[in-house]
Amino acid sequence: MSCQRAQGFLESVGGSVTAIQNAKKDRIGPDEALELARKMAKVVAARGKKVVTFDMRSDPPDDQTLLDQIIGPSGNLRAPAAVAGETLVVGFNEDIYRKLLSVDRPK
Repeated sequence: MSCQRAQGFLESVGGSVTAIQNAKKDRIGPDEALELARKMAKVVAARGKKVVTFDMRSDPPDDQTLLDQIIGPSGNLRAPAAVAGETLVVGFNEDIYRKLLSVDRPK
């Protein structure tokens, strides 16, 4: 459901996606997810209205803390996951997407 909301949001603001990976076919396990997250400057994990942000350069979390936020019940990287510059966003939160894309709320 979150993937559809993320895609719908991007379409509504004229955003574009450069690559799509089907999370059901191409699973990203904990080791690969950690490797991806550790390359980023920031990781933002959203679950509904709850958002947790990690500064991976100045205050990186331990592996388990990070995995608790980015790995879902399937044991794989939660979807949707998006990379924007040096930021990894896991989960969908409209406010986070707006901030990342510098898109204002409609008035």
